[in-house]
Amino acid sequence: MAEPVANAAPELLVESLFRHESGRLVAALTRLFGPHNLQLAEDVVQEALECALEAWKFQMPDNPTAWLTKVARNRALDVVRRGAVERRFADDYRSQLASEWMLAATVEESLAEASTAENQLRMMLTLCQPQLSEETQVTLILKWLCGFASSEIAAAFLCSEETIDKRLQRGRTALRQLGSLAPATTGGPEDPRLGAVLRALYLLFNEGYHGSHPSMPTRVVLCEEAMRLCALMTEESDSASPQAHALMAMMCFHFARVAGRIDAHGVYLPLAQQDRAVWDRALIERGLSHMGRSARGPELSALHLEAAIACQHCLAPSLSATDWDAILVLYDLLYERNASPVIALNRALVRAFAGDPVRALDEAVELEQEAVLARYPFYWAACGEIHALADHRDEARRCYQKAATLARSPAEEAAFRRRAAAQQIN
Repeated sequence: MAEPVANAAPELLVESLFRHESGRLVAALTRLFGPHNLQLAEDVVQEALECALEAWKFQMPDNPTAWLTKVARNRALDVVRRGAVERRFADDYRSQLASEWMLAATVEESLAEASTAENQLRMMLTLCQPQLSEETQVTLILKWLCGFASSEIAAAFLCSEETIDKRLQRGRTALRQLGSLAPATTGGPEDPRLGAVLRALYLLFNEGYHGSHPSMPTRVVLCEEAMRLCALMTEESDSASPQAHALMAMMCFHFARVAGRIDAHGVYLPLAQQDRAVWDRALIERGLSHMGRSARGPELSALHLEAAIACQHCLAPSLSATDWDAILVLYDLLYERNASPVIALNRALVRAFAGDPVRALDEAVELEQEAVLARYPFYWAACGEIHALADHRDEARRCYQKAATLARSPAEEAAFRRRAAAQQIN
């Protein structure tokens, strides 16, 4: 009897195949079936994944992507043949799917790798229906293009799963009115739908980089998926806006530092303790290239500012040599555009590093009244850092201990407790 696949295999399937391949297959099948049949496309992909999970218990195929695509293709053919009379499919493909002679070739072509980029771009734009709020648009992209579960979307939005389910229902209702996916062409870089797409990719990357998964401090597959989809946008002339390049730059700068964020025990390292020699210099250069292309437009957006902040950290040779004054100016500008409590907290922390921990502490204390920060572990960790910079070691220790009690994962808790213990050293 063959040996079962290692325990990591199911995790790999969920993170890699159901994220990347699910989005690709759902987009392709929705193009065939029509947005009004989105649930049908989801069902076909889900069945293909379940079939894979069962079949791969003992041995993975040499080409999992091709295997999964073939299963989805066969299932899609069955669905079309059974519903050829009573079901209305996409306007663009109605005649091809009604013809047995053209059916197999049409499904095959739609699932082919060559059509992936166009399908996914069309899917992203279709999900951004103007009658839907931006929050709902982003939710739809995270769910049906990026493969997020409702619980993960709720964590990304800091809201309840019930709220997310209501947004998904509104999305389904809007999509039922459509006969086909939106065209890949847009109204140009200023198309308002592109903003929702970029926000979804931002949240996807952020969930991977700063996510709440209990056993994976950094979910690399989510970061890579966000970067892949963002790269798709920057490579298409209609969607390659300055903001898209700015987002890509920001992702490159952050992801370049992944190797230095966690020690050998899986514990987060503060910036001061990270080995900058292991940062990915090629990825930093790629980020700089996108930064240059992001400067071609007239607008200095929040994404430009976040990319510039990340760039400052990447280019600094050490923590002490970081240009904190420049970063503080960037945070001031960012706060003018988005006066969120989290940005205010980050600005206060930067102010402390820039040499004014007393004022930074005043700002941080005021933020404790913000409901969104009350149980946010990084609020207390930031307060601990500011107290430490002000040489208030007892207060710093208490803040780090509070952060540890609110930590979302063992990696976070261990990091906060380590920092708390460090404040007791004479």
